[in-house]
Formats: sequence, C-alpha cells, structure tokens
Amino acid sequence: QSVSFITLFQNSLLVSISAAIAAVILGISLAYAFARFRFPGRQSGLFLILLTAVLPPIAFTTPLYLLLSLLKLRTTLVGLAIVYAAFAMPFCVWNLRAAFQAIPKELEEAAFLDGAGYFTTFWRITLPLATPSIAVATLIAFLMAYSEFTIGWLFVEKAETVTLAMSIYAVLISGSAQPWSQIGSLAILMSAPVVVIFLI
Repeated sequence: QSVSFITLFQNSLLVSISAAIAAVILGISLAYAFARFRFPGRQSGLFLILLTAVLPPIAFTTPLYLLLSLLKLRTTLVGLAIVYAAFAMPFCVWNLRAAFQAIPKELEEAAFLDGAGYFTTFWRITLPLATPSIAVATLIAFLMAYSEFTIGWLFVEKAETVTLAMSIYAVLISGSAQPWSQIGSLAILMSAPVVVIFLI
C-alpha cells in the first residue's frame, strides 16, 4: 500500500518529537533525584540504568511488545513513541545527572534561604543552568527516534503508521529495481529537519 511522503514525514516528526519530550521530561526528574538526593537503592538504580544503556535495544523488544499489546498501543504511533522514549531514557538520565551535579548546590541553598521552595528553586535556578545539557539530550533522543527503523517494524502493522526511515529501508530491501533517484531524494528530505535543528 502506497503512502504519501507527507504522511511518512508527519509520522516521523510526531513519533520523534513525542519520544524526545517524554524521555527528557522523565530523564530530568530521575537525573535530579539521583544527583541531589540520597536514598536506599540509589547506586543500584544508577547501575541498572547504565546496564540498560549498554544492552542492545533488541533485548527490550519482548517486554515492550507484551506491555504495549496489553495496553492496546502496540500498533499505534503512541506505542512507537513509547518504545523510542524507553531507548533514549538511559542516555538522558546519565547526561542530565552529570549536568545537575555540575551546578553548585550552594546556589540552591541560597534560594532556600530567600524563601524559595524545592519546585521554585528547581524551576528558576537549576533548570535554566542545565539548559545546554537538556538541549543536547533532547537532540540525541530526537535523532535516535528519527533514524531508527529496525525495531520499529515489530510495533507497526499498518502502512499509515510507518515512519520515513522505515519506508526508505523498505524500498532498499524490496528486491526490485532500486529507484536510486527517489531514495536519494527521500534521504535528503529526511535529513533536512536534522540539519535545521543542528543549525539552531
């Protein structure tokens, strides 16, 4: 079944942006907790997160497949965004944890002395100082979801939910005469948002 380029492009952007936002928001909360608080299981939690970053993505496909099937989300773009967000989470947590640790704790303590609460201090002091690292984590999470095509096939059944990266790969392995001009055009158009984001 043929799908228009606009649909493929919209699917890619929707999934990638959603995955990046989810991974960064969850990563920020986890990273700040690991950087600033001391609680039982902290070191074990960090080790488990690091372990998930080392393991290949294929190791998580079975549990994610079962979980999303139970939630009736496996064949949807929402389910695909959840999968890509899960893959990007470990990097976001470790990158942002280092960023929060680099921010002097004395700045937060000074805000506490001025009467600011935990949320106000985090929102107005810590978060702005960590903006460069947050931008990097968001970009990497976006690129991970935007360029991934192998794992996504396990969570897609309809042509309407295929992403641009998947479609290019499908054309390459179709076995018929390769329309190299079309593949080259798709690759250039696909790279355009990435170039724009890097320039910004």
